[in-house]
Amino acid sequence: MNNNKQAHYNHPSTSLTQSTCRLLLRWLGWNIAPFPDVKKAVAIGGPHTSNWDGIIGLMGASAIGIPATIMIKDSLFFWPMGALLRRFGAIPINRGQAGSVVEQAVEQFRQRDKLVLVVTPEGTRSNAAAWKTGFYRIAKEAKVPVVVATADYVKKEVTYPAVFMPTDNQEADFAQFHTWFASVTPRHPERLSAPVKERYLARINQKTPD
Repeated sequence: MNNNKQAHYNHPSTSLTQSTCRLLLRWLGWNIAPFPDVKKAVAIGGPHTSNWDGIIGLMGASAIGIPATIMIKDSLFFWPMGALLRRFGAIPINRGQAGSVVEQAVEQFRQRDKLVLVVTPEGTRSNAAAWKTGFYRIAKEAKVPVVVATADYVKKEVTYPAVFMPTDNQEADFAQFHTWFASVTPRHPERLSAPVKERYLARINQKTPD
């Protein structure tokens, strides 16, 4: 590894943007916990049941100074859109290129000293039958932790309950992720992905008196 490599952080926030996001979140009544002290990670955000999830998540990331880096298909990186997308931390991904999206993302981790890649593993905000596995493969191949980010719409808080290194047992790891997502109340519980909804309903039913 080249120890002289310059740290690279695509930071989307300016002081004005950061201050504005803090004020907006305070006005909306939301609290954002400090981000874990990691230089590289795949951050999985959820549960994803509303367009508000992304809005709150991006404002929260800007408010606490975390560059929320996302992957976007490279065909959208035309001028002037490309410069704007890069300014907000987007990474161009060529889906037609030899080698998978996972390999391209792993290469980004290899090239950078600091990178937090944000993924929504449910893939949709309404009743996903199962989670996508790309984020997990990226974390394993890049040898970086998965940071779990959850938004609770009752408590109005975004927290990071776990920094988790993937193991060789994907089924057990995903059960952990599902449980962490099920520990909060989303905006639309009826839209939860199937594995999270099962755990969420079990938790709610335990709290319901006979």
